Amino acid sequence: QVQLVESGGGLVQAGGSLRLSCAASGRTFSSYAMGWFRQAPGKEREFVAAISWSGVSTNYADSVKGRFTISRDNAKNTVYLQMNSLIPEDTAVYYCAAVEVLGALTTIDRSVGYDYWGQGTQVTVSS
Repeated sequence: QVQLVESGGGLVQAGGSLRLSCAASGRTFSSYAMGWFRQAPGKEREFVAAISWSGVSTNYADSVKGRFTISRDNAKNTVYLQMNSLIPEDTAVYYCAAVEVLGALTTIDRSVGYDYWGQGTQVTVSS
């Protein structure tokens, strides 16, 4: 079992930055591929970014490429999402997710591929 706790959300003006953190506990974090998803009111949950357990491979939704960066620190059992040049359309609840995988380069961009989820953190971008 893995427990995930997100933090770092908040209210920011358009053009600003936030860094989300997701702290994991319970199992060997370094064997888990991680992902960030978001869900805006009235919309389905959507993929944002993913990172392999090795940290070598990353994957991003087209809507955030060039603005968001996913990273991880396996020594701290934490994955991060650096969000720059935020726009109002980025407003959503952001969730981190984890799944144990074998491949060091495996990233997963579908929510059904993940076994564990955090409770979410709200990000609001004002115009």
